[in-house]
Amino acid sequence: MPKTKNTNKIILITGLKLMGGSLVCMFLGPTLIYISQTELNSPIDTVVLVLSIVICCFAIYLAFKGIHTILDSMFKNG
Repeated sequence: MPKTKNTNKIILITGLKLMGGSLVCMFLGPTLIYISQTELNSPIDTVVLVLSIVICCFAIYLAFKGIHTILDSMFKNG
């Protein structure tokens, strides 16, 4: 009887956690961008804008890393 591939559940859960973190960052980053653009009166707004752009880039990174990890859990041999 041929051996079937099974999904590695530990790696799958890790990938889902990464996707959850990405989802949080996908909402947090644009929200902070909107907040920093509505009130450009203080110098802290520039810091918030830069921080929010970094959070948006981190969300994209987490999304790619999460998808890669989920696919590894399903298709990687070992």
